[in-house]
Amino acid sequence: MTSAGQATSGPEWEPSPVQGWVAPHLSTELPGLGIAWIEVDGRLGRSPEPVRRRLRILSDRFFGAHAIHMRERPIPWAYRVFFRQIGLDPDRTRTPVEQLALERLQDGAFKSRGLPADVLTIATVETGIALRVFDAEQITGALCIRDSAPGEGMAGELEQGTLVIADESGPVGLLFGGTGERHGVVAGTRRLAIAAVQVNGVPQVAVDEALWMVAATLEAL
Repeated sequence: MTSAGQATSGPEWEPSPVQGWVAPHLSTELPGLGIAWIEVDGRLGRSPEPVRRRLRILSDRFFGAHAIHMRERPIPWAYRVFFRQIGLDPDRTRTPVEQLALERLQDGAFKSRGLPADVLTIATVETGIALRVFDAEQITGALCIRDSAPGEGMAGELEQGTLVIADESGPVGLLFGGTGERHGVVAGTRRLAIAAVQVNGVPQVAVDEALWMVAATLEAL
């Protein structure tokens, strides 16, 4: 490791997630809410065959009955409960893992969307954890979860009090939703910040596993 959250290559390489902070009033209102992230080298591109093979294997394991019963598992259920807590209907605004499950049923497979999206798909389906990816070189300081402040925007002004992921300079994305224009992964991106949103009922070990799975896969490419 070169510094907190930054991975380096080597036989003993192991990613070390960094814990972000949550606005105090949100920690009180939404206990268990948290964010952790790690940085790793990565860029846009076509997924190599090993990644596309993992998608095919995952597709073969994932049938209609699996998708239906998935929401009853502890981690997907925890995100459904959280969505209701923040005023979202999880049957209309899907949680990340349920959105992927729906796309799998509609498309007949987990379709390859290239890197790094395919790696996040694999980790999200395997663990149930909600994952985000940002251009690490556009992130200033630590990530956090907070309300948007008056006048803050992200491709337009945000309604005050919108839940966002932010760095020291302002919002980088909605908590569950769009990513700020400057912070998305683009052709020139060379380093990725992979973030996991944790909610009540989601164990830390699952968050660490999801981040490790993404970082280790990207590091091996």
